Amino acid sequence: MKKHRVYTISVASVYPHYIAKAEKKGRTQAEVDEIFRWLTGFSQEQLEAHLEAKTSFEDFFARAPRLNPARSLITGVICGVRIEEIEEPLMRELRYLDKLIDELAKGRPMAKILRSAA
Repeated sequence: MKKHRVYTISVASVYPHYIAKAEKKGRTQAEVDEIFRWLTGFSQEQLEAHLEAKTSFEDFFARAPRLNPARSLITGVICGVRIEEIEEPLMRELRYLDKLIDELAKGRPMAKILRSAA
């Protein structure tokens, strides 16, 4: 089966778009980085190293030290598709990330974005 093209795109090539989307709505790069770290378990230094190395999304998620178990609480529609119905694991991880960035840009509090027990 042919790989989806988005899997081969570098995280670094999309990262500035995530930052721009957040900043346009008054949020910060630090908050975007926090979302990346929460979702993947990477430290800030590891995240920056992957951005520098232009790691593909496929390798980025494959190398994630600890995908957050609470990510399964991320639900809703992104790009016209209900996240809970995405069967392909890597595509689901990508859509989790997209959904979290969307929630950030919509002004949702970080505690809710990161599915913190409150």
